[in-house]
Amino acid sequence: MESELVVVEELWQTSADEEIEEAPSTALALPPPLEPPPLRSVSLMLDWYLSPQHAALIVAKERGLFIAQGLDVELQTPADPSVAIKLLSAGEVDLALTRQPLLHLFAHHGAPITRVATLIETPLTAVIVKGTAQPENATHLAGLHYGYSTQEGADILIRELVPRSVRQTDGFLTPQSVHFNAVSAMDGGDIDAIADGFYHSLPQALAANGIATHTLHYAELGVPRHDGLVMIANSNSLAKHGETWSRVIIAVEEASDWIVNNPEAAWTLLVETHPILDNASNVAAWPDIQRRMALSPAALDTRRYGAFETYLLHKGLTDAVLPVSRVAVDLFTP
Repeated sequence: MESELVVVEELWQTSADEEIEEAPSTALALPPPLEPPPLRSVSLMLDWYLSPQHAALIVAKERGLFIAQGLDVELQTPADPSVAIKLLSAGEVDLALTRQPLLHLFAHHGAPITRVATLIETPLTAVIVKGTAQPENATHLAGLHYGYSTQEGADILIRELVPRSVRQTDGFLTPQSVHFNAVSAMDGGDIDAIADGFYHSLPQALAANGIATHTLHYAELGVPRHDGLVMIANSNSLAKHGETWSRVIIAVEEASDWIVNNPEAAWTLLVETHPILDNASNVAAWPDIQRRMALSPAALDTRRYGAFETYLLHKGLTDAVLPVSRVAVDLFTP
């Protein structure tokens, strides 16, 4: 038991004819990292120039929330707000922004558009009238010369403000398109009121020119509550691209939640990335716009959309009621 173990030296040596196996290369170096999948390009046309109402889109882009969803979203500003729906209908852009009343009106004219998300839950436009409210304000309003920027103002609001009996008289002043330049139209003296002016900015801009105004919100005129800013897609390609649009909405929802939790940081991000937004009017409007932002942008209030369809029919603006599914969907509801 105490004897030593002796190993014959030849057993340790390899034959000259034997090859020594090398360790596999994978054990010597890590494989190259996988290339991330390419981003899906998405073009989204705004309703008009960039403003705080587009905050969720700006934040989603600047904080990389779209990229996290595999998307490269391009925000486009239209040369004329009236072209956004036309370009979407023609398939020239993937998504667009508009207001709920315009969505209904254009859908009734055959535009293949459908609401897929809500960014702002209440109207941001109102009737902006020169001077102070009069004792017999309804009669006063009926005799004014109105300007408008969109069909929402021309077809819906002015009809509410000016009775048919007045519109049929010789003295009725035909409403005039202000070509999205309401300040110049009101400042020129020819226009007494704007039927669809942005009430966060237009009164302040007119006040700077010495023009006092008062604001009539749509609810005061009997117009049903509706979404102030919606994202729309082309109905003809909705089934094909629905999964992509869902990822856009997820990024917007995450952005909206971050804004509500970090309002000051959100404002700093907006003005640092887009200095044109940094003005007194936008600063004053920012808290109110936050309150109106949709925290569940995909969620669809079918009652609200159905009520607006009924309203248009009763006012003689449409010949039939479109089913809600024709004008609006919730992509996350089977």
